[in-house]
Amino acid sequence: MSGCPVDDDNMPAEINFSKGVRGRHHIPASAKVFLPAAIERSVWEYFSGKAQQKGVELSELLTDVLKRDIEISKALE
Repeated sequence: MSGCPVDDDNMPAEINFSKGVRGRHHIPASAKVFLPAAIERSVWEYFSGKAQQKGVELSELLTDVLKRDIEISKALE
C-alpha cells in the first residue's frame, strides 16, 4: 500500500446490483481451469520431452505428476 489515505469522495453512496448476475464468474468443480505457471527451463524441457514420448499434452502429464505428488504427500502426513 502507498500509505496515502484513500479518497472516498468518488465512491457512490449506494451501488446498484439490480442488473448483476449471480454466479457469473463461478467455476464449477468439474471444469478444467488453466492457470499460468512459471517453471524452470530444465524442468519444462524434461517434461515436454516426456509428454512428446508418451503422445500426451504437456498439461495432462504435469497434472498427472502433480496429482501423484499430492497422493504421496497425503500418505506421508
